[in-house]
Amino acid sequence: MRTTKCLSLDESLVREVEHTRGKSSVSERVNVLLKAALEWERQQGLYSEAERFFSSESDEDRGARKAFQTASIRSLARED
Repeated sequence: MRTTKCLSLDESLVREVEHTRGKSSVSERVNVLLKAALEWERQQGLYSEAERFFSSESDEDRGARKAFQTASIRSLARED
């Protein structure tokens, strides 16, 4: 569903959109660009969230992870 909105755009942006629109309308080109920009912004948010999550590992967490890995390797070695 499409809705008509009135937005103010820099003249240079309008010229660039008109120049790069190809066979589609300016409106369609703006929709495509906005969708791409919103998806990029969403991905950046996910990357930032993952970075914060994984960078918050404490020394205790690292030690526990290392101990688990070592025990897993020993356990798998015994199965052979």
